[in-house]
Formats: sequence, C-alpha cells, structure tokens
Amino acid sequence: MPILVLGLNHKTAPVAIRERVTFGPDIIVAALRDLLVQPGVEESLILSTCNRTEVYCTVSDTGDAPVADWLSHFHGLEADQTVPYLYTHFDRDAVSHLLRVASGLDSLVLGEPQILGQVKQAFQTACQAQSCGKLLGRLFQHTFSVAKQVRTDTAIGSSPVSVAFAAVSLARQIFSELSEQTALLIGAGETIELAARHLHQHGIGRMVVANRTVERAHALAAQFDGYAIALTEIATHLPEADIVISSTASPLPVLGKGTVESALKRRKHRPIFMVDIAVPRDIEAEVVELSDVYLYTVDDLEEV
Repeated sequence: MPILVLGLNHKTAPVAIRERVTFGPDIIVAALRDLLVQPGVEESLILSTCNRTEVYCTVSDTGDAPVADWLSHFHGLEADQTVPYLYTHFDRDAVSHLLRVASGLDSLVLGEPQILGQVKQAFQTACQAQSCGKLLGRLFQHTFSVAKQVRTDTAIGSSPVSVAFAAVSLARQIFSELSEQTALLIGAGETIELAARHLHQHGIGRMVVANRTVERAHALAAQFDGYAIALTEIATHLPEADIVISSTASPLPVLGKGTVESALKRRKHRPIFMVDIAVPRDIEAEVVELSDVYLYTVDDLEEV
C-alpha cells in the first residue's frame, strides 16, 4: 500500500498561505478522523508547525487528488489557492522526506532541535485519534531512531540554533546593547521559553511575559527575573516594550494595528522591533504599515 506525503512548507509557500492551512490542537483530531473517511485513505497523520503543514497517509493508489482536495476544502479554500504550493512524495521519496524533516535537514534553521519533538507529538496525536496504523507506526518509530542517530553521530545539533535564537540574533543586530531594552514575550510555549533564555543570556534589561494562562506566564517569567501579565494586559504594557517576540497557538491575531499605534503615541514614536514567529500570525499584517515599527515574520528569519 503506497505511503503518501502531501504538504507545503517555508520553501514552497509564504506565511500568508501557510497560516490558512494550519491544524491547531483544537481541530487536529477531528481532521485526522475526517481524513480517514476520504476515498482510498487507510491511515493518516498530520504534522503542522509554523514552517510546514504535511499530511502523511497510506493510500490505496498512487493518486494524491483526494487528499489535496480534502486539505483545501477542510480549510474552506478552493483547490487553486493551495495546489500551486503543494508537494507530494510517494513511498521511498516519502520516507526520505520524513527522515530529512525529523533530522532538521529540511528546517528553516538547519538542524534546529524542536522539529523532532513536533514530529513525535504529531505521531502521539495520531495514535490517540486511532488514525495511525501498523505501516505509519513502523515508519515513524524508524524515523525517531534515525533522527536520534543523526543527532548522536553528526555535529548538526552542536550549535544552539533555532527560530527563537534567530529572532534574538536579529534583535542584537538592531540593538547593540540589550541591557537597556525591555522585551515583551507573547506566549509561554517552547519557542518563547527559548527566546527568553537567549535574551536573558545576552543581558536583556527587563522582560515581560504575556500569556492566556497567567500561571504559565508567571512560571516562565520567574526563571528569568521577568514579570507576568495576561494577554488582556498587553495594551497597557506595550508602550514599555522595545522588543516584542510573539509565538502563540491563537487562530486569530492577538496584537492589532490600533493597539500598536496607540503604544507608539505613548512612546513618542520611539521604534518597536517585533518578531512574529507564530503561524497563523499573532500580529496583524497591517502593523508593518506603521512607520515606527520594524516587523519581521518567521519567513524573514531565514536570512538571519
């Protein structure tokens, strides 16, 4: 039975397209089960990160049209809105692609360590949804073994490089002395924790962590002598922020143009540097139109 991988990533699609076909934790189990009832699909697994959305299936033939159509329709899109950005791999090529992904060879930041954890989480979710059978089960267990061997036997993981590291590196290029700056971190997941660690290591002056669950924000902020707030308090504290790094799982923006515009007035138009790592984006795209904001998305970090 053929193995199919169909998807798009940071190489084939801009963030404006990727954010329209993401699978958040609130819908991914329903999506996996819906995918199983599509013609010819026997097993299914979905990997959805800020850099890629990929569907792994075992199928009854070597056609990808049913899965491609499903991906578009599930997100309320027409096929011509997604098909130009999609790639497909079958069997040996599909296995090779997955091994490259899990090993960090296909990442925006070469060798970044987070992707293996994300692949493991995707596998665990598929198992919980009972959409992953024997064939995909064997494939992913083999993948974890190979990725571990790559990390052990090569130097790919020897540098602390990640998307969060790239974001902080960009901040250091813009602000020569971080000790005089205040950073507002939005979210409390692994990416934001890495960003907080890098900022702390480079002597950030002050750190504020905003999250939907204040307890999680407090737990993270406490590690780095920071201050925790709720997402609803962002507008109050944004005028203090010289650096904003955001990475949440919110399906809608958490920071709008009007809020940023008001903050800039209170800052007397001192510039704000912003990095939006999230997909879908946390910061409204229109914010880039403001003259005193330097807004970067996850796609911009590849150059860094």
